[in-house]
Amino acid sequence: MKTTLIKQATLVNEGVEFIADLRIANLRIEQIAQEIPATAKDEVIDAAGCWLLPGMIDDQVHFREPGMTHKGNIASESRAAVAGGITSFMEMPNVNPSTTSISALEHKYRLAEQSAVANYAFYLGATQHNLEQIKRLDPSRHCGVKVFMGASTGDLLVEAPQALEAIFSESPVLIVTHCESGPVIQRNLDSYNRSGRDAKINDHPLIRSTEACYASSSYAVGLARRYGSQLHVLHISTAEELSLFDAGPITGKSITAEACVHHLWFTDDDYSTQGNLIKCNPSIKTSHDRSALIKALHSGQIDIIATDHAPHIWAEKQQQYPQAPAGLPLVEHALLSLLDHVQQRRMTITQVAEKTAHNPALRYGVVDRGFLREGYFADLVLINPAGVTQASHAASRYLCGWTPFDGHTFSSQILSTWVNGTRVFDGHQLSSASTAMALNFSPLIS
Repeated sequence: MKTTLIKQATLVNEGVEFIADLRIANLRIEQIAQEIPATAKDEVIDAAGCWLLPGMIDDQVHFREPGMTHKGNIASESRAAVAGGITSFMEMPNVNPSTTSISALEHKYRLAEQSAVANYAFYLGATQHNLEQIKRLDPSRHCGVKVFMGASTGDLLVEAPQALEAIFSESPVLIVTHCESGPVIQRNLDSYNRSGRDAKINDHPLIRSTEACYASSSYAVGLARRYGSQLHVLHISTAEELSLFDAGPITGKSITAEACVHHLWFTDDDYSTQGNLIKCNPSIKTSHDRSALIKALHSGQIDIIATDHAPHIWAEKQQQYPQAPAGLPLVEHALLSLLDHVQQRRMTITQVAEKTAHNPALRYGVVDRGFLREGYFADLVLINPAGVTQASHAASRYLCGWTPFDGHTFSSQILSTWVNGTRVFDGHQLSSASTAMALNFSPLIS
């Protein structure tokens, strides 16, 4: 069987950088050593001067299948993801119909088995009435249950205290939450209605405000502490919420927090040029909030960086602010945006590996992934830190055909991505081959 030998890369793993060789064989990392002699079976890749990282594990994406495939689908968005160095994804339940039953959840696994080029897992969506479905989740197969606490529509909205308490006390899997208080948001909207002034995109962070985020996040954290729940709070967007989370290593923590790449990149000043293209929930807020999130990455209060990739077609985003949907496509450029932060000394390359690969693997208990270790699956991304990547609508691989980074030149280049030892992206072309598989979990116990 053909093997791959990556020579003299700078491996970035578990807090250190070191130059070494790495051999891939039979889906996995067979050997890491300072010098590995090549054999006739090896495809040899000269990686001198390049970083080799474990592929990003994105624990929060919306790939829109089934039911909204005009925006994106598992095939299109997973291909954009691997071009961006993401080797595994966990996909959200707000599709059509919503993923609120075990049968609907398993249907998505079958879809991914046919079309995904990155490894995959799917969340069950919580409702006010599906506790029995939640209790049937398999902690070794299903990544978690998603609870929209006051920021969703249809049946994917859980605000009743009794329903929330039952979920937090009885879920057999990790609870992940979208935290924005519906009553606070409605009160803010009502104030605009009374004023007679139409809300614009610049008002978005005032409507979906810091108060709305903190009220809901603090409620979720309080429930988790009361019931000893395993809780992961998604897309923290405010400085105030950071006080809810302890700093320190992720191992054994029952409550963790996440930031998303767009909240680390944009601020409310960007609404004037980006408009609805950066409308998302929770909203992008101030430069003070952005700085606090970056600081929290260093302290350990923010454990994970994800994307919340959520594509909409261009025409939908061109509607008036109230009608324009929230969400933006991010998987292709997420890791590149973090590498720009590294170039600008806002974070280190070892922190990127920690927040995008190591910690997602630890938090979810992903089996044999997220680290550069012998015997682990060869989910890898090779990066040229001296290269450049020009982002544009035309060049983006998203089905929706646009990117919020249009016109930006990133200061690094993704040269290759491997998923389970198969090179699925060579820096220019996507491969038709795929060895993608469902993720397996061995969750942490705090």
